Amino acid sequence: MIRKIILSLTMFVPAMLLLAPSPVLADTLTLSLSNPVQSAAPGSTLTFDATVSAPSTNAAPIFLNSDNYTIDSPLTLDDSDFFSFPLSLDPGDSYTGALFTVTLPADLVFQTYTGSFEILGGADGVTFDTLATTGFQVNPTPEPGTMPLLATGLGLLAFVMYRKRQISLRRLANRLIP
Repeated sequence: MIRKIILSLTMFVPAMLLLAPSPVLADTLTLSLSNPVQSAAPGSTLTFDATVSAPSTNAAPIFLNSDNYTIDSPLTLDDSDFFSFPLSLDPGDSYTGALFTVTLPADLVFQTYTGSFEILGGADGVTFDTLATTGFQVNPTPEPGTMPLLATGLGLLAFVMYRKRQISLRRLANRLIP
């Protein structure tokens, strides 16, 4: 009796696995930024352009339903450009355009800031799987007028130090030579 039950179960489980509908899986997506490392002066806005491609090996269209991002504070990211992307990509299709913008505040500390951007979607319009992720970097640069001003100030400081030393040497020489 137990043998019959075990035999029935060993036949029933594989049959159920074969008959069960397979889940709809999203195919792959390639996301690449045209310039992932950008520099700008504080108070400006950078635009990051990207190419999104659905490989021709995908079995069906892939839907671009949403996005997600992280970025170092105090930078801000505006992802409204993502919504000008197509809603879906057929196998072999690609799209290139502005993906997002990053705004640098005017009182920014000069250091390297990083972030990442994800495209969410899947095989239908209600799936939010992570399809592609890319990283980016923002390097604030000083205003162009800052460097000449700094160089001028250092030059004047060096000149004043030089003059003081020359005056001190003359006074010393005048004391030693009567």
